[in-house]
Amino acid sequence: MVVLKRAATLLSVALGAALSFTAGSAAAQSKFACKPGEFYVMNVMVSGHPYWVPVFEGFKQAATAMGCKAVFSGTPDYDITKQIASFEQDLVKAPKGILLHPMQADPFIEPINRAIGSGIAVTTFAADSPKSKRTAYITSDNLAEAKFAAEEIVKQVGNAAEYAVLENPGQSNHDLRVTALIAYMEKNHPKMKLVGRQATNQDTSAAYKAVASMLQANPKLAALWIPEAGSAEGAVAAVQEAKKKVLIVHADITPTTLEHIKAGNIHMSINPNQGIQGYIGFINTFLGSHPELIDPFNDYKLSGFNPMQVPFVDNGFAVITKANAEAFDLNKYMANR
Repeated sequence: MVVLKRAATLLSVALGAALSFTAGSAAAQSKFACKPGEFYVMNVMVSGHPYWVPVFEGFKQAATAMGCKAVFSGTPDYDITKQIASFEQDLVKAPKGILLHPMQADPFIEPINRAIGSGIAVTTFAADSPKSKRTAYITSDNLAEAKFAAEEIVKQVGNAAEYAVLENPGQSNHDLRVTALIAYMEKNHPKMKLVGRQATNQDTSAAYKAVASMLQANPKLAALWIPEAGSAEGAVAAVQEAKKKVLIVHADITPTTLEHIKAGNIHMSINPNQGIQGYIGFINTFLGSHPELIDPFNDYKLSGFNPMQVPFVDNGFAVITKANAEAFDLNKYMANR
């Protein structure tokens, strides 16, 4: 079963305005394309994580369609200081725009604002820095993901069971996935008991230790909600070693968790539409770097804001189960690239 969610946002306005240029004269068509030497960067943390692969493929597809160059960048570490350093190195190279996954929101405010001030458009994706001057934010609806996960957990284990969560404090999308699920349970299923909440920071070993401890302290633990896939890998190992039956639902996907879904060790993954995230992310970054493409009916000249502002775009999410897991095989996907 695949569940897709789409939000009616200002994206339709922005795309409609932009695409009107491509539907017009040949001269107008040439504007909706990159100039020679124009390039765009996608910057992330934990750059070796398989999540980024389909996102960058979507980013490249959009770039190629518009005659632009796409560059992948970031840090291999889960380290905010190193990611900011990689972002600043990107700025030195003077790209036209950057699609950024900020590991943490506030530390990126000044670097993003400095980029905007130097004429480099910045769109955030998957995680946000909302107090910065970024032009757009592309993500899946984390509140909807949390609600879906909560209802699925209750459906499978009942509405009076024990559950626990793992989390990665400071990363906005992961924070929201966790806090929203807890709040939803408290409001709609008050008999569900939260018995564990442990920060694992996408570390498989930390997740293994955390879940092993939870299982010892809470022998009736029935379900786990995890906001990403790396920690889910460690959680599975702990559950299997303890020979327990615990429902595991997590967000995102890796080749390892996909195999666990196929084997029935993980019940379900809620996965953002990664290719769409990258494709729309590129388009919004391009639009943000070319505000001259539109003459809008607003006060942008007085207020000084970029007229291509798109506060939020929902790229939707898919639900991955044993029934459709084959469609999310990363090796098969890349074989077609």
